[in-house]
Amino acid sequence: MSLPKVWVYAEAEEGKVSTPTLELLTKAREIGDTVEAVYVGGDADAIASQLGEYGAGKVHAADAGESLRGPVGAALLAKLIEADQPDLVLFAQSYDGRDAIARLSAKLDRPVLTNGNGVEVDGDTVKVSTAVFGGNTIVTAAFEGPKPHLAAIRPKTFAAEPSGGGAAEVAVVDGVDAGRAAEARVLEHHVEEQEGPKLEEAEVVVSGGRGLGSAENYEPLVDDLAKLLKGASGASRAIVDAGWVPYAKQVGQTGKTVKPKVYIAIGISGATQHMVGMKSSDNIIAINKDPEAPIFSVADLGVVGDATKVVPKLIEALKAKG
Repeated sequence: MSLPKVWVYAEAEEGKVSTPTLELLTKAREIGDTVEAVYVGGDADAIASQLGEYGAGKVHAADAGESLRGPVGAALLAKLIEADQPDLVLFAQSYDGRDAIARLSAKLDRPVLTNGNGVEVDGDTVKVSTAVFGGNTIVTAAFEGPKPHLAAIRPKTFAAEPSGGGAAEVAVVDGVDAGRAAEARVLEHHVEEQEGPKLEEAEVVVSGGRGLGSAENYEPLVDDLAKLLKGASGASRAIVDAGWVPYAKQVGQTGKTVKPKVYIAIGISGATQHMVGMKSSDNIIAINKDPEAPIFSVADLGVVGDATKVVPKLIEALKAKG
């Protein structure tokens, strides 16, 4: 059973659609007869082919100018929904996605389900699953009341798979009134400097935790290994809170969700909040001196040993292989 119409709140930067948006479009194709995107930005024509390739037949777009995207996105959706009722609107669990869904919820007086890790349709009922208690339990909630239903989904919940469709039709919407909220202006836009792939998109992720011993050990053990493997470096919340590395590297329930082909956990005990963000990785390698560490319960390969001794040997072996 599928829904007649599913919309996806699309996000993009510098002419490239975000991976979470592509994941949601893939899921929308599975559960919806008609899939459309709603986008705030002046480059809708530039991303129409990407949106269409992943299943969007149409993209409704409005240019926010220097205004924040969230208020304009909520106002745009409210205007469109009044005229063309979708059954479900999916948002990424991102900064802009959370901003837009919260404002839209207030405008429409609709409940929302957020931080989802699954969506299913049972007859006319839409259900969203969410991990609670640090990921130990999955709770499934069903929407009740009038449509459209509003749901925000965590990145990496679904695989992004192209449908081979042509470019989406672009429908520019004028006269979007976001009220006083649109008076806030974006004065500058800073992109975080990085080397290698993005953490949430990398095929190999190397993360470090308290078992590294000190902040000084992070670069030579975690960063260097990640670079050798052409991957990205991450961290547990413990060392982020301790100030060893920036929040942008945090993997877990309150950080980023990753799903690489290989995840290497160095000196990470494996608190459930951390494992929520990485346990769907294809292959998990854990290095920890505590043989009872919870991380070993999800690891495909476990190495019991002091990370400060094991990892340098691993790096040495990799360099020797060339």
